[in-house]
Amino acid sequence: MQRSSARAMTPVATGERLESLDVLRGLALLGIGLMNVEYFSRPLADMGTGLDPAQAPLDHALSWLVYVFVQGKFWILFSLLFGMGFALLDERARATGTDFRAMYLRRAAGLMAIGLVHALLIWAGDILVTYALGAFVLLLFRDFEPGRQGRWGAVLYGVPALALLLMGTFWFFAGPETGAPDISAAEAARLALEKAQRADEIAAYTTGSWLDAVRVRARFLIGNLDETLAFEVFAMGVFLVGAWLLRSGAITHPDAHAGLHRALRFIALPAGVALALASASVAVRFDMEADGARALVAMSLMLLASPLMSLGYLSWTLRALQTHAGAGMLGVLAPMGRMALTNYLVQSVVGTLVFYGYGLGLWGQVPRRWQLLGVLVLFVLQVFTSRAWLAHFRFGPVEWFWRACTYGSFPPMRTTPARSP
Repeated sequence: MQRSSARAMTPVATGERLESLDVLRGLALLGIGLMNVEYFSRPLADMGTGLDPAQAPLDHALSWLVYVFVQGKFWILFSLLFGMGFALLDERARATGTDFRAMYLRRAAGLMAIGLVHALLIWAGDILVTYALGAFVLLLFRDFEPGRQGRWGAVLYGVPALALLLMGTFWFFAGPETGAPDISAAEAARLALEKAQRADEIAAYTTGSWLDAVRVRARFLIGNLDETLAFEVFAMGVFLVGAWLLRSGAITHPDAHAGLHRALRFIALPAGVALALASASVAVRFDMEADGARALVAMSLMLLASPLMSLGYLSWTLRALQTHAGAGMLGVLAPMGRMALTNYLVQSVVGTLVFYGYGLGLWGQVPRRWQLLGVLVLFVLQVFTSRAWLAHFRFGPVEWFWRACTYGSFPPMRTTPARSP
């Protein structure tokens, strides 16, 4: 009988990787960069308030395009890929008789360590801690049939989003309150505290030292645990949908699931765009104190739009990869996707060093148009540097550490040069 051991598995060889997933990871990094760059130069406390109304017309238009077509779509794409990675690792473990639970717990713990370093020492807008928490929970769904995983995913994401939409709609049609709303002393104290913390965040990131920024990041991480746990429900739903897509064969054999992909491209994506445009027509600036009903309706419509659009983007990418031209053009993103975790952290390092006071100190000084151009330039540089790095090394540096956590030993880092015949 084969003994179960995490060492029975080793990191997958480069030639055995699913290149389509690496391409999708590279594409997701572009969307994440376009979304995150705004909050390297804006308080994270403003993340739920929508578009900045003080922008110039061109910058506001660009922000609107990012909000409608990018924001909220590419963290979902990355989360779908995270769920696919879970399913792939599980399939390999079953094939080799490996103790998957022990291995995956180490993997989740390693990701948690990386996420905490990112959230505390680099940038507070981290998502890796959420992913690590979700990885622990994913183990509870490991033995579910693929279809059941997909249904659970749809429920975990869809039910809260629909509930928020119903609440907002009821609130909206109930009619506006007459007169100024009464604010209790406790509510007034909460608003004053939030205002003071926002000012403290701006001061730390504009004129403070790196240690001042770490202090504010730690407070943000602890103070937003409730929001992190609420967001975790949505993330878990996406993880499970990703696991279902992989295990169903829709990713590895898209031709055999042509009907599903046609539905994603020609029904889900247009429906998602319609919902996103409806959301933007309701509101793109959110004030829960002055007009909470309108804000809730707009945000919940976008919550429903985002996964539909993400799935459409995914399916169109897979379709393009099935063509010679598409495979050639998109294939250049595969090396970047192979070291997506390293590149994600590099985006944060560059962003904070450009905008924060302990770096170049450009906080609040760079218009939106130049922010987005900077992301595109950095993305192109990362495409080339990833390719150059992987010509000599098997993994990105952070991926190497994460694999060591996963498999219980440090894998060889350098590529093995081909021997002459």
